[in-house]
Amino acid sequence: MQIIQITPERIADYESISIAFEVREILAVTTPENGLGGIQLIPQAVSPYIKDYDSLGPPHLWLTEFNTANWGFFLALEDELPLGAAAVAWDTNGVNMLEGRRDLSVLWDLRVSPAWRGRGIGKALFTHAAQWSRQRGCHMMKIETQNINIAACRFYAAQGCILGDIRRYAYHDIPAVADEVQLNWYMAL
Repeated sequence: MQIIQITPERIADYESISIAFEVREILAVTTPENGLGGIQLIPQAVSPYIKDYDSLGPPHLWLTEFNTANWGFFLALEDELPLGAAAVAWDTNGVNMLEGRRDLSVLWDLRVSPAWRGRGIGKALFTHAAQWSRQRGCHMMKIETQNINIAACRFYAAQGCILGDIRRYAYHDIPAVADEVQLNWYMAL
């Protein structure tokens, strides 16, 4: 397997990798004493369903929504077959997650083809994204996920990321995800 950086012209190859996953449990957010008792994330079983964030906005739309000149797009390939992909945002006006900082990157997207999950491709892409960020002078990489993606939460924790923000109402104005909770992870570089 090799990881290559691609230009936006190859976004169709990037999009060919499904980001869909099955949800069987979520991290329910509880706030004992209305938050004075802290915040707890409790695994809770749910009726299984498939979540596909590309149905809300596939990667080619990023190219029209943002100036991606400072972004890194990567493909993990084996014999030209796309196995996984990652996108990293850096130094981009209009990307609120960057907080206006040049020493922060955002792992915008990380996906591995369902048939290839669990084989280290995600870890290799994550490591590559972190290295790319370091080369741009970043001291921290931020990663957004949701409480419905426990596998991603466990993955980021295993990579050494720390859960820094829990935003319960981050998606209140997006009906398709209004009940999801934003979880922001941070990796010191």
